[in-house]
Amino acid sequence: MVRFDCAAALLLCSAVSTSALSHSAANPRSYAEKQFSQSFEDGYSILKHYGGNGPYSQRVSYGIERDTPSGCAVDQVISIQRHGERYPSSGAGATFEQTLAKVYSANITNWKGDLSFLDHWTYWVPNKCYYEAETWTGPYAGLLTAFRRGAEYRDRYGHLWDGQSVVPIFTSGYERVIETARKFGEGFFGYNYTHSAALNIISEDSSQGADSLTPTCDNDNDQKTCNALTNLLPQFYVAAERINSQNPGLNINASDVYNLMEMAAFELNARAFSDWINVFTLDEWVSFGYTQDLYYYYCAGPGDKNMNAVGAVYVNASLTLLNEGPSSGTIFFNFAHDTNITPIIGALGILLPNEDLPLDHIPFGNPWSTGNIVPMQGHLTIERLTCNKTALSPKGTYVRLVLNEAVVPFNSCQSGPGYSCPLANFTSTLKERLPNYTKTCQVPSSYPQYLDFWWKYNTTTTLNYQNGPIGCAEGTTLS
Repeated sequence: MVRFDCAAALLLCSAVSTSALSHSAANPRSYAEKQFSQSFEDGYSILKHYGGNGPYSQRVSYGIERDTPSGCAVDQVISIQRHGERYPSSGAGATFEQTLAKVYSANITNWKGDLSFLDHWTYWVPNKCYYEAETWTGPYAGLLTAFRRGAEYRDRYGHLWDGQSVVPIFTSGYERVIETARKFGEGFFGYNYTHSAALNIISEDSSQGADSLTPTCDNDNDQKTCNALTNLLPQFYVAAERINSQNPGLNINASDVYNLMEMAAFELNARAFSDWINVFTLDEWVSFGYTQDLYYYYCAGPGDKNMNAVGAVYVNASLTLLNEGPSSGTIFFNFAHDTNITPIIGALGILLPNEDLPLDHIPFGNPWSTGNIVPMQGHLTIERLTCNKTALSPKGTYVRLVLNEAVVPFNSCQSGPGYSCPLANFTSTLKERLPNYTKTCQVPSSYPQYLDFWWKYNTTTTLNYQNGPIGCAEGTTLS
């Protein structure tokens, strides 16, 4: 017979309890608390499905560390950035106004269902003078985004500035782009901006030829074809039917739905909240986002045979800078438009689909996702890295591409630290396939034949701030 010793059992229980308490004290984390969330909501965010029309969001990454790889140092940075969040263009604004007029012409006095907010909603553009301009109100304001990016890049790349030299900032000659460059400069240089930055405004006129941030070229696809890409998918018809059924007398169509969705994305650029966003289902927003992918692919990207040649201007000049190294300068910040960045992506040969994008269905998994490429304030940064020897790679100079703060490896070359590419390989790969811009686009011989302003720039500060009030003229440009 086995005797149960109560005293011994109590001692044992006490010992176990003491041990558990001791272990708990050494490891205070709760076992109910997860170290990592198991939810990833990027795909369900409207921010990924309105193309280039709404506020900035970081690119969905491949999980590669954004910070400089261990054992490496950035010794040169070349960045091109889209202007920040803005009001609609005058053309888009006119379309929005016409569509809203059609909605209100139904004379519905008590809106129902998804449009119940219309009893108190007001159009967010105060008057036509605001069209084309950068936004400065709301949490997504373009000028605020630009300032924050400048402050962030000072933290990342401030070591490239000696604190004394005058650093050029290059911007195309459109007012909202110029204002973005100015606010970025204020964020990067802080109280030194007035005397340490030198804004260089590069005209957008076609006579600039290749010496431009906005090289021009005739599209292989005509504008009529491009405009027809916007309402091909059936989800827009479903949305129109649903909204009309909730409000008898309303008679909007698929084109109206497209216009209202585009308007909703723009509203977020100036306001913290858009009721119009919730009018449409996520399925409908996914379809809207794909129409934007189609537009940027076929009309401002690799789906147009001439656009890689346009992007080659910037890529070729970047290769020259990267191979010359810091002796030619360490900081090259540039500002332009969305349709100036997408040709560069195409010329680099990254994020390309295996085949041309279909017009009758969505190819899910398509890498050419506009919301991840050129949202408002979208930007591509090229880092030149000087790295020590590692078990993986020899000591040397490498190149890394960062798009909207996510590392995008160069597909055919990623043998360096942080999936970077040796500069020599990066150069030779691109040189073999880059098209000739001046031949492809038949640039007149009297126009500049290559990008030169990175080497021949002014260091005066007279353009750092607006001189006098900004006029009301829509589409204001500066030479």
